Amino acid sequence: MLKEAALYERRDEDKVECFLCSHRCNIPPGKFGICNVRENVDGRLFTHSYGMLIARHIDPVEKKPLYHFKPGSLSYSIAAAGCNFQCEFCQNWEISQVREARRLGLQAFKAEPKQVVDAALRSGCLSISYTYTEPTIYFELARDIGMLAKEAALANIFVTNGFMTDECLREARPFLDAANVDLKSFRDDYYRKTCKGRLEPVLKSIAKMREHGVWVEVTTLIVPGLNDTDDELKGIASYLAKLDADIPWHISRFHPQYKMGHVQSTPMETLDRAYRIGREAGLRYVYQGNVMGNRNHTYCYNCNRLLVERTGFNISRNEMDEGKCPECGTSVAGMK
Repeated sequence: MLKEAALYERRDEDKVECFLCSHRCNIPPGKFGICNVRENVDGRLFTHSYGMLIARHIDPVEKKPLYHFKPGSLSYSIAAAGCNFQCEFCQNWEISQVREARRLGLQAFKAEPKQVVDAALRSGCLSISYTYTEPTIYFELARDIGMLAKEAALANIFVTNGFMTDECLREARPFLDAANVDLKSFRDDYYRKTCKGRLEPVLKSIAKMREHGVWVEVTTLIVPGLNDTDDELKGIASYLAKLDADIPWHISRFHPQYKMGHVQSTPMETLDRAYRIGREAGLRYVYQGNVMGNRNHTYCYNCNRLLVERTGFNISRNEMDEGKCPECGTSVAGMK
């Protein structure tokens, strides 16, 4: 469904500058931006993703992953096709990469904003998650759904690569409640080579969202041989700890997929090393993703009391007392 896009300006020779994401594409007439869903039509920018969903599921909010935002609740999870990155390890490449989706013949289905909100309410979800692909790319749809969701007392969650602009974040401020941001590396060369993006805008987005009062959790997929050195992991952990020690850091296990089918899965020793690095840097909440075990649980950072026990994405035990540790009374960040 074609809809005039938000956040762009017209330039000379009927070109347009899109400032939804930090690529800030300058798009000639008849051409698309890097995301392949925003097109210059006669000097005006249009999105092809409005009202066209490629995925719709009901997930535990822990699957986003968000461990400190409405724990134990369900989130109505949607996606439209498109991404502004081209990560070689993408687990959802069949829908995030538009050219791949077209090659596979995947078909989107129509969904108006009110229909999405009504479906979320009927399902008993407490939030709507814009996920699986990149919500920045279908921002107009996310914004319109998000504003209706707020009126219906539903929270809004972005699962994002964080490559949005300040202008985009200001537009999202009235409706965005929480986000999980993929911080894929602490090296710009990794972003440029492996993801076709840049590091600095992602770091800025994490900080800006925190300033705007958005609850933020961060995920890093650890790929063997690419971003698994001590220096790399210490860089990420130290940055997050200095920004806010309460930011949960999810260190996730890589499995071979897409263009990295030849790379081995992340060894558990690497995840354990990353966990120790995160805690030594001062982060209060560090979790291991894509694996089972006690490092998916939430502990009181003050007295180490087990507070929330998880089995997969499900909470099997919750010992908190109104968001506090029952042992020492320490508040657990974000839990509400």
